Amino acid sequence: MTQPPMLETLTQSKIHLIGGEKGGVGKSMVARLLAQYFIDHEMPFVGFDTDRSHGALLRYYAGYASPVLADSYEALDAIVESAAEQPGRRVLVDLAAQTHAPLVQWMADSGVLDLADVNGMTVYYWHVMDPGRDSVDLLARLLDQFGARLRYVLVRNQLRGDDFSQLDKSGEQARALAFGAQVISFKHLHDPVVNKIDAANASFWSAKNNTGKDGPGLGMMERQRLKMWLAHAMAEIDKVAV
Repeated sequence: MTQPPMLETLTQSKIHLIGGEKGGVGKSMVARLLAQYFIDHEMPFVGFDTDRSHGALLRYYAGYASPVLADSYEALDAIVESAAEQPGRRVLVDLAAQTHAPLVQWMADSGVLDLADVNGMTVYYWHVMDPGRDSVDLLARLLDQFGARLRYVLVRNQLRGDDFSQLDKSGEQARALAFGAQVISFKHLHDPVVNKIDAANASFWSAKNNTGKDGPGLGMMERQRLKMWLAHAMAEIDKVAV
């Protein structure tokens, strides 16, 4: 007798939570990069933005994103339901600062990880870090809360420098690696280039390719720096089975 297909073979959807709790570490930049990666590779995805006032996904990738209130269970439910309704879909969630606690409470009360396991969904947590001690302490709390139940991606974001010796010495990266975490690094993009892209509300594709009056007005060398930065960032994302 033929066995019915397992639920995990029917879904294989992936939920990508872009977090780190600490403000200003570049979570939204990482969310934008991942959105562009999905678009470039023609991977179906839907985005959710928890920042009510300055949502980056809503601003730069409006056609793919919707707002979600982190303090509303009903709103957060849409994250899992979106992953379940279309096989192979990626769900990208840009977590604003101070949304970690309500997210964790929702996950615990709703049995999100149990449901994901049963339905073959994979939940990734992209822990975006700067070189400071706060990022290390927040990683420790994250690992204490979830252990090996999440698929961690530690993002060493060089926004404020590239000396991650505090992380290396803390033992937390080693602990995350023991849980199967992956570690990637994003270089710092030249500030004037970022400012022009942001002022034009441009996607990375538009910033790289649009040289018209409605583009961000990058000079030839600025576009070249952007292309080099994007190539490195996308190669880092390639390391993760997104």
